[in-house]
Amino acid sequence: MSKLTETLSGLRQFLAGLHPAKIAFFGYSTYMILGWLLLCLPFSQKGAGVGALDNLFIAVSALSTTGLATVSVSDSYSFFGQLVVLILIQLGGVGYMTLGSFVILSRKSDLSELRSKVGQTVFSLPTSFRIDKFIRSVVVFTFLIELVGIIPLYFIFREAGDPSPAWSAAFHSISAFCTAGFSLYNNSFESYAGHFWLNSVVGALSFLGAIGFIVFVDIWRKVRGKVRTVTLTSRIILWASFWLILGGTILLFIAEPSIRERPTDERLLTAFFQAMTAMTTVGFNTIPIAELSRASVLLVIVLMVIGASPSGTGGGVKCTALSAILGVMRSAIRGEKDVRFWGRQVPLERVWMGVASVGFYLVFLVIGTYLLEMTESTPFDKNLFEAASALGTVGLSMGITPELTNIGKVIITGLMFLGRLGPLTFGIALFCAPGAEDIQDNDLAV
Repeated sequence: MSKLTETLSGLRQFLAGLHPAKIAFFGYSTYMILGWLLLCLPFSQKGAGVGALDNLFIAVSALSTTGLATVSVSDSYSFFGQLVVLILIQLGGVGYMTLGSFVILSRKSDLSELRSKVGQTVFSLPTSFRIDKFIRSVVVFTFLIELVGIIPLYFIFREAGDPSPAWSAAFHSISAFCTAGFSLYNNSFESYAGHFWLNSVVGALSFLGAIGFIVFVDIWRKVRGKVRTVTLTSRIILWASFWLILGGTILLFIAEPSIRERPTDERLLTAFFQAMTAMTTVGFNTIPIAELSRASVLLVIVLMVIGASPSGTGGGVKCTALSAILGVMRSAIRGEKDVRFWGRQVPLERVWMGVASVGFYLVFLVIGTYLLEMTESTPFDKNLFEAASALGTVGLSMGITPELTNIGKVIITGLMFLGRLGPLTFGIALFCAPGAEDIQDNDLAV
């Protein structure tokens, strides 16, 4: 017993000496390996079974809340295997250490300094947020919203004749809120392209997951009168999310040939859903992505790269990082030295973090696309789309995922892992930038 105590104490001291980004790196890696081993179990699979590399691909895709799949989840995995996938999605959606920290908080009032630092790194919080209260709110909001989503989805799937409407409702509600994009239907939601309620419920769940827990907590604090106004972070998130989805919807509605012949209401619904699914990085689709025009493919790639919001369940460079870049551009045009939004100055440290985040993201996107061009025989636009979808943890595909070579699967698996951890966090984990965890502002997260 003493040896075990000494070992645990040594492990605790070792972790305490690591940068929080490194701990997050090892934590996500551990979850992915455990998920992979569980999916490799014979009773997790159906029929002839799934190869080890495909199981690893699915485990990483689930925990990274991406949704890309080399095999059909419903056809290849038993109920237990599907449950493993769903648990990985939930773990990936709420963030590393969140559930464990929630259990600790339910038994005592405070978190250790180590857990607090890792939580700040994973969620990219403004320092005005207390990590312990934030984690409690994350878990409560997550399960409440997912439960509310299950109810209408159950009736929708039951009416559509789904043999297991309750399981489908639970799976797709969690997958939507965690912006995972995994579906029990092999054509995603293409059969529901004109179904207003399915599109609305999934769209609402995806949007709520993508805007992030910072906004939830912020609005809740304002409603309870604890603060007079929401933070600059929340204002930027809501403003950017609204205009990106609206702009994407209008452009797809006007310019996409594959939906032009549909009735106006269905055409508008389809355009909205595809713009929403790209920007929130949820990855569901109601039309075949491979049939999109090149102009629409480029638009979807741009939305996937921008992605969701900090502390949300989605990926991408985050709209707050984009806002920092736009602020720099505007200041440069006006000859100003400061970056401002709505009369508020953005600290220089935050601008640096936004620029670094975008820079790291684009570097990994170029590298990933280059490697796919070296190993795959598919056209450039499809390889670029696949790389952007994997790094942005989106899950949309132009149909090449099942056709990837083994090397291609490894490349996409690596990009999905990077996307979940965050390219900037991955860079910090590699190089351990001194003081990087201390770059926080009282009102803004990037």
